[in-house]
Amino acid sequence: MTIERAALVPELDPRAVPRRIGLIVLATDHTTEQDFRRMVAGEDLAVYTARIAYANPTTPDNLHRMQPRLSEGAALILPDETLDAICFSCTSASVVIGDAEVEAAIQSAKPGIPVVTPPLAAVAGLHALGARRMSILTPYTVETSTPMAAYFTDHGLDIARFTCLGFEDDREMARIKPASLVEAAIAAMADDAEALFISCTALRSAAIVPEIERAIGRPVVTSNLATAWQCLRLCGVDTPRPQWGSLMALPTRIAA
Repeated sequence: MTIERAALVPELDPRAVPRRIGLIVLATDHTTEQDFRRMVAGEDLAVYTARIAYANPTTPDNLHRMQPRLSEGAALILPDETLDAICFSCTSASVVIGDAEVEAAIQSAKPGIPVVTPPLAAVAGLHALGARRMSILTPYTVETSTPMAAYFTDHGLDIARFTCLGFEDDREMARIKPASLVEAAIAAMADDAEALFISCTALRSAAIVPEIERAIGRPVVTSNLATAWQCLRLCGVDTPRPQWGSLMALPTRIAA
């Protein structure tokens, strides 16, 4: 059999998908990719994921050990090609390592690409909602939650109440039933708080934000909701998506 080389020279698009986001997740992550598939991905916006090594328990020291792996993970996402944004999907590790350090590690492999971290995206989202006094709910231990309290205070937010659930394993955090998260969120909300932040990319909390907002009567920001919103902004997507709650109902362009 003779195989013929076609005379036609196919035309190429600049990109296979017009807009694209890189996502760095922990090896143990069950949740982020599903949330980004629901809230971000579409026919003209693709999400590409790399996983980096991580072993529980979720402690500040253990989280900090991931810093050298960020460059390796970023380098694996469409090598030698650009992205519109790249997100490191771990809230507690971003707090412990530092936003600037996370950005530097990722940009060493992907120079010039905007970097999104969950805590900084949450700060932007809370400011966009006009919230300054907040309640915080985390699944972590007190030890892992403590740096997060300092982080939000340092970013100009006032914490009315901080509640943690005491989990050490992010795989168990991902198994917390949504109904239990709703119950915990209601209990964590201080009367004088203007919004609730639910930390941890492992939690299945983004999909139940509208339900929690109805129950507490105030805006709710979660880690994955905030990073999804920020990534959409960086991709130039400006269409409100109110089905995902108050933050997604805002035009993304208003964020600084």
